[in-house]
Amino acid sequence: MRVTASAVSLNVDDVEASASFLRQHFGFKEAMSADGFVSLARPDVGFNVCYLRTGLKSLKPESLKTRRAEGLIVAFVVDDIDAEYARIQEEGVKVLTPIETEPWGERYFQVADANGVIIQLVQWMHAPDAAAGHGGSAA
Repeated sequence: MRVTASAVSLNVDDVEASASFLRQHFGFKEAMSADGFVSLARPDVGFNVCYLRTGLKSLKPESLKTRRAEGLIVAFVVDDIDAEYARIQEEGVKVLTPIETEPWGERYFQVADANGVIIQLVQWMHAPDAAAGHGGSAA
């Protein structure tokens, strides 16, 4: 198998609110859009983030039409977590989880968009492979 691209698709009630959040605070650009759908990208992320309006007729399987993006975290590994934390606070974004450092070396904080999608920024304080077996949430 050869994978040529990847994406994570999240069902939300307000597609534009989530898309605007990623554009404004995380530098994503719109790759494509249609009614009830937007795909956002950054060349350094490695996957697109897609938002689909909950109840969209084209969603398959049928069970997805009533589900929302709940109970998941979209994590981005960054080089300078403290600078990103300061930037997010300056931009007035509500921080859900202030910076924490886990014993396995994962330093992170969390924010949420208007639909409740959790965005987590992570910096590894030592190599992630040293964290193997410790339940780190980002690779």
